[in-house]
Amino acid sequence: MMTMTKSMSMSTTRLGVPGASTFVDVIRGRVADQPDQVAFTFLKDGGKEEAHLTIQELDERARAIGGYLQGLGLAGERAFLFHPPGLDYVCALFGCMYAGVVAVPAYPPRANRSLERLQAMADAADASICLSTSGVIANDLRGGEESARLRAMRWVATDALDLETAEGWREPVVGAGELALLQFTSGSTERPKGVMLSHGNLMSNSALIEQAFEHTRDSRGVVWLPPFHDMGLIGGILQPLYAGFTGVLFSPADFAKRPVRWLEAISRYKAVTSGGPNFAYDLCVRTTTPEQRAGLDLSSWSVAFTGAEPIHAATLDRFAEAFAPCGFRREAFYPCYGMAESTLIVTGGRKAAAPVLFSVRGGALERNRVEPASSDDLDARTVVGCGEPLASVGLVIVDLETKAPCTPGRVGEIWVSGPSVAQGYWDQPGQTRETFQARLAGEAGAPYMRTGDLGFLHGRELFVTGRLKELIIIRGRNHYPQDISRAVESCHPAIRQGNLAAFAVPGDSEEQLALVIEVQRGFRADGTAEVVAAVRRTVAESFGLDAHDVVLIRAHSLPKTSSGKIQHTACRAEFLAGELEVIGKWSRADEERREEEGEGEGEVNGAPTTLLEMQLVEICARILEVERVGIHDNFFELGGASVQVLQVVDAAAQIGLELTPEMFFEHQTIAELATACQAGGEPAEFRAAS
Repeated sequence: MMTMTKSMSMSTTRLGVPGASTFVDVIRGRVADQPDQVAFTFLKDGGKEEAHLTIQELDERARAIGGYLQGLGLAGERAFLFHPPGLDYVCALFGCMYAGVVAVPAYPPRANRSLERLQAMADAADASICLSTSGVIANDLRGGEESARLRAMRWVATDALDLETAEGWREPVVGAGELALLQFTSGSTERPKGVMLSHGNLMSNSALIEQAFEHTRDSRGVVWLPPFHDMGLIGGILQPLYAGFTGVLFSPADFAKRPVRWLEAISRYKAVTSGGPNFAYDLCVRTTTPEQRAGLDLSSWSVAFTGAEPIHAATLDRFAEAFAPCGFRREAFYPCYGMAESTLIVTGGRKAAAPVLFSVRGGALERNRVEPASSDDLDARTVVGCGEPLASVGLVIVDLETKAPCTPGRVGEIWVSGPSVAQGYWDQPGQTRETFQARLAGEAGAPYMRTGDLGFLHGRELFVTGRLKELIIIRGRNHYPQDISRAVESCHPAIRQGNLAAFAVPGDSEEQLALVIEVQRGFRADGTAEVVAAVRRTVAESFGLDAHDVVLIRAHSLPKTSSGKIQHTACRAEFLAGELEVIGKWSRADEERREEEGEGEGEVNGAPTTLLEMQLVEICARILEVERVGIHDNFFELGGASVQVLQVVDAAAQIGLELTPEMFFEHQTIAELATACQAGGEPAEFRAAS
């Protein structure tokens, strides 16, 4: 028996809109059938305000935007979407489809952040126009000389377009095989990859999700995921329209500030479907209070999907236990697997069935073997199943050397086929051939898409065990090691440029970032703290991540290929095995252990002297989970990252302090933040939010 499987069968078949081949057909069909139904509700200001969009209103605004783009003769061209999360984004997305224009979802430019990646995307996509909102365009965050292409393109505020342009709209002639989206994958700025998704891809994957989740028109979904990423876009926006139910959306920033808002929205709107990466569930457990949980009713939540990053059994256990009193059932968890190259979903479990757990020997797994482990085995590792291949999906586990299907008990690369698999990478024929046109040894049949992920099948259940590609996935976002290395290498003169390795290592509830760095000859161990501080600050500022491990090693000791390329995977193996030639190191785990044992006692790095400083110290200590915070401590060196920045901003607002995320990158100590927070010339001790 070979580890190859076809799709799981479905007991019932559901159709979004009979005869529809594109989402233009879907919306037009819904207009004829249910024009006054609310298509989307967007929660603003942390859920205090609602904005609604009916099917008919969506159709009218999409026709207005589509008619405008048609008037410019842009059919077949590409258009960037630079909208913040909200209903304007939704309308612009479908406005492009209504015009036969290929949408390129992106995030809006942000103050004090590099536009390097957006510029690289603009160069790669060769887009003709940038669609955004009046507010984004008025702030003029398009950058300067370094983003010439962005500045040169036409920028249009879709929220300011006259609805009368809808009268000039003409239904586009587009087929299922024509491009609908370029979904750029997160990661390297050197050559971003635009996944070419056709209208047929979107329809096919939407049908899979509807069937697997057993959606009906009576369902309701709540989604906070970024709308420019595949899970938020396909699962959060396309799926409600396809299945005919109302989608409740809100900003990922609002979730990050106060994760309980996610659960409150599920409780308030009686959502059936909602989910996110593993870290989101963990964050809810760690940040919610008993009082907040007491007000939740999660009994309606029957599909709690989780994917986009490694799924931890311990996280599922903690969440199920913490929210069982709120009506949450462990059987609601829906682990799944997918990626932008497959539109979204590939495998999923069965609704109302508990997650499938499998205990295996960790050492064997590292050698690509699957060996069951007993509960008392010290080497046991519990892996979470990601379900079975869904209808129309072909999936095979492939031996890396022979390119033949693996025999049972072996780990191999996951290959996928089916109508949801994308057409390839935009303007990258070599990468497209390598990834999307793989064939099994000795077979001349239809090609497979190589996922770059490692896994095995146990029965029909897929277990994902690792990655071939040197990709770091933390909190659902992809980061390329070379991007992190390039940012870090110039942050301190002791670092040997071009001689760093970055990789992810297992944590209790999510993967964590580790860096191994060669230092200059003659470097002394007593300089470790200064280098580590510079590294962690740079990683936090540039990527919103907390570096959990920073190891400084002897010059010329980093694993490399014969051609001099850094071997991130080999370095990770040496790190885990303790085989690096270490000169100095820092780890969050060691820091927390010292604090627990009382070794961290001593003088605080500056005691607060004003009410404002005391308030900020208390907030930062609570959110960073650090016992001792001084006003001269650097926020990022204490472990702060983008999520914690947003949480501090929100917590400060609760007591009347006005902070912005940008302030943390300009004023990184508590003392500096307090000074920046004060209103110039005002006698008040701090500036209250108006």
